[in-house]
Amino acid sequence: MPTIAIISQKGGAGKTTLALHLAAAAQDAGRVALIIDTDPQATASQWASWRQDAPPEVIDSPPPRLAAKAAQASGQGADFIVIDTPPHADSAARAAVEIADLVLIPCRPSAFDLSAIQTTAKLVQLLRKPAFVVFTAGSPNAPRIYAEAGELVESYGTPPCPILIPDRAAYRHASAEGRTVMELEPTGKAADEIRQLYEWTCRQVGEPIKRKGKTA
Repeated sequence: MPTIAIISQKGGAGKTTLALHLAAAAQDAGRVALIIDTDPQATASQWASWRQDAPPEVIDSPPPRLAAKAAQASGQGADFIVIDTPPHADSAARAAVEIADLVLIPCRPSAFDLSAIQTTAKLVQLLRKPAFVVFTAGSPNAPRIYAEAGELVESYGTPPCPILIPDRAAYRHASAEGRTVMELEPTGKAADEIRQLYEWTCRQVGEPIKRKGKTA
């Protein structure tokens, strides 16, 4: 059962969007996915309410209970857990990293955001967990910006994920309806990028890639 922590000390990086869609992609592929929401703002939980608790399931947890909640969920059949964390909350980020098999750090490819992730990079290095920076919410057509941003985060000791999750209107439309981009535009670019990220994530944690009942 892989556990993926989505962390960033910078607000507005797209943590919840990434967490919801990664879990939804796992669910679409035939896994029993779960999102654990540690953010007091409970954005992921609100999204679940909007979609009338259709899967993937979202539960909340205070940081001290995170490990117990994950273990309980595993015992109840969850086989892909994604942890959504709040910004500016060291205790939640640390608790998530401690139980994670892989850490994803969403980051906009801008100077302020790139500088802000140094604290997050130091945390995952301290706890010796594999981690990658996922560039989010940037232009879909800016290869030079992404290349330069990738070199910078590499210098922090945290490599960039090769899958980009750029800004697309589909995310805004889908979230407003309590849906995912895969549900809104199944053949759209955003849906394809999320599926690629899910499959890449599975490879990082040594999990077989499930595709609608098939295993690759």
